[in-house]
Amino acid sequence: MTKAARKPTPAVARKKPLATSTRTEARTARVSAKASRPAPNAKATPKAIPKATPKATAKAKAQKAKSVPKKSKTIRDSFNMPESDYALIGQLKKRALAQAREIKKSELLRAGLKLLAALGEEAFKSALAAVPSVKTGRPKK
Repeated sequence: MTKAARKPTPAVARKKPLATSTRTEARTARVSAKASRPAPNAKATPKAIPKATPKATAKAKAQKAKSVPKKSKTIRDSFNMPESDYALIGQLKKRALAQAREIKKSELLRAGLKLLAALGEEAFKSALAAVPSVKTGRPKK
């Protein structure tokens, strides 16, 4: 389209420029109206949040550390065992199922470690003597 082809806009439809003071007043009115209404889906927040003192913060951290035990790191390991011992794990798992308790192989081994740790010196020595030594390394095919 060329300039000549454009239709001039009627004078009535044109916006009249506002005076400088009126513009500023209109803008401040809009800004204050936005600030006064609450944001959608916003939770009410307290206006003044008291800051904690260093002593109070240290006490809170110490109390939290006592109440929540630290998670221990899980370590993956592999080992060799005779077929008879591996079959014994299967029997113990079936025994646990009979008592309505599903248990994993690693849980059984950990339970055995706790029982060994609770034994006295003589009982521990005899338990170790009852377990034969196994050759380490990967089995040959």
